[in-house]
This record gives sequence, structure tokens and C-alpha cells, in this order.
Amino acid sequence: MKRFVNDPKQFVPEMLKGIALANPRTLKYVPAFNLIMRADAPSQTKVSIIQGSGSGHEPAHVMVVGKGMLDGACPGDVFAAPPLDYVVGATKLLASPKGVLHIVNNYSGDRMAFEMASEMLEAEGIKVQTMFVDDDVAVQDSTYTVGRRGVAGNFFVIKAVGAAAETGATLDELVELGQQVNASTRSMGMALTGCTPPAKGTPIFTLTEDEIEMGVGIHGEPGRSRKKLATANELADEMLEAILSDRKPLSESQRADPVFAEGDEVAGMVNGLGGTPVSELYLVYGHVHEQLAKKGLRVWRSYIGEYCTSLEMAGLSITLCKVDDKLKSLLLAPAEVAIRVF
Repeated sequence: MKRFVNDPKQFVPEMLKGIALANPRTLKYVPAFNLIMRADAPSQTKVSIIQGSGSGHEPAHVMVVGKGMLDGACPGDVFAAPPLDYVVGATKLLASPKGVLHIVNNYSGDRMAFEMASEMLEAEGIKVQTMFVDDDVAVQDSTYTVGRRGVAGNFFVIKAVGAAAETGATLDELVELGQQVNASTRSMGMALTGCTPPAKGTPIFTLTEDEIEMGVGIHGEPGRSRKKLATANELADEMLEAILSDRKPLSESQRADPVFAEGDEVAGMVNGLGGTPVSELYLVYGHVHEQLAKKGLRVWRSYIGEYCTSLEMAGLSITLCKVDDKLKSLLLAPAEVAIRVF
């Protein structure tokens, strides 16, 4: 497919350089570690927060580095986990006396890089903790993952812990908060088309004109099923049903209660995967909003746009995050990042 690209091997570095040049007052680019970091980091009075993951999901995560959110992001190549030396080097540059929090989407490569890095860093006396995001209800295990995948719901985790860090929260408090937000967040996505990594040149998967992939992963991993295209409302209903009926097993003989219940307030997100017009995202959101109201759930705040993409994939995901007064205040706290979506 046609792209704006020079050398595919330099696609990510050139993108990162552009982000830094567009935000010279607030951001700094460190090419050695593919690192976008706050220009004023590290701070001696707050925990530093770092996210990794692969590239190709922008604005996640390099475009939400800044006050009130991430202190740094060190992505790997497109759809590839960051190398171990990127994570170690980025963490050393951002190390704070208050500690470092790694927020990691639940993919095997990302987990391995950050877990190994944490062991090395702790051996050098750097205080670091890791929390994992696994909000995707589509499948329990898939390509790249052991357990559920981390997708667009990570933005609610990042925003909450980023805001709390600005108030001086401890590393332990941030880990607990992040885990609470993750436990209250569920996502489900679907694709109308595949996507093509710049260095690959061919689509990861293809769909016929009347096919969709329900439950697709953000790297093009297989979802729950490949089926015929239906109306927007029917597709949204299927995704909502997967989210609202989700229960995480407590044991083989016992199942947890649903995450969402009548009377709850939620933050509702319709996230574009890179190739879907915003008009279609709002069309879907309108139906989602009405369906939630019928089920006794009130949307406290809506988020419609591109938050966690998959290059040019046409499709979307729906995320619900149950909120209380504390989480509302954190999600509304000021943030200064490269994109103005929060």
C-alpha cells in the first residue's frame, strides 16, 4: 500500500524525532533508547512513570508523555516489544528517588523485556515496580499473549496514575491505584480491514468486502470469530454484550460478579483503530450511549477518537471504565501532552 515513508527501518526514529521537534518546550528525544521523555524529568519529588510497547499504536504511548501522564515512553519497532536495553536505559535516565513505575500492556514480549529490566535495575539499587494492563475481553489467550491483552483501556490507567503521581503519591500507592483502574476497565474491538507494517509491505491479514474480525487484537491477532458484516448497531451490541457480561474467574468452581451493574457510572470510549472516520465513531457512540442507559449505566464522560490504533486498520474498540469520585477527579486533572484528547 502507499505510505509516507522513507527507509522503513527508520520509520519509528523519524516519527519520534518529529514528535520531539513539534513539542520542544515539553519533550525530549533520546535516540539511543527510542525514548520520548518529559523535558523536565526526572523529578526528585514524584514517581517516574514509563510505558513501552511496540510502535504502530500512536497516539499510544509516545504522544501522551507529559505533565499529568507519562514521564517517558520507549517503544520498540512497529508491533514489536522494546528491547531490554531500551527499557533499562530509559529507566536509568528517568530514575527518581521516589521510584519508577513501569506500566506494561500484557503481551509476552513486553512482559519479558520489562521483567528482565526490573531485575537488572533493582540489582543496581533503582526502586522500580511493574503493573500490567489486560482490559481486552475478546480472548483469554492469543498470539503474543499469556492471558488477556492490554488495549485502549490503558489510557485510563495512565491518566489516573499520572495525575496521582503529580500529587506526590508513593510508588506502592500508584501500583495499587493502577491495578484498581485496570480491574474496573474492559474493552472489546473489531476490524473491518487488516493493516500493513511499513517494513513488511503486505497486510497482516485480509478480509473480504463482506467480512469482519470480531475481537481482533491491536497487532492483528485473531479474535473470537470471522463473520459477515452486519449493521453498526448490531456490531456495537455484540461488543457491548461481551464487555458487560465479562467475569474473571476466581477459581474453577466460582466466578466473579460482572464488573458493571445497574446504577454504575462509567467513562465510555469509542476508539478508532487508525482507518475509521470519526463520523463513524460518533455514530457507534450514539448507539452505545443509548444502550448503556437502557441497562441502567450512566456515561459520566465520553472519549471518542483515536487513542490506541493499529496503523491504518479500519475498525474500532469500545472501552468502559467504572468510575467513582476519586477516579473522576484523577481523569479530570490537567495534562500537558502532545495530543489534546484528555
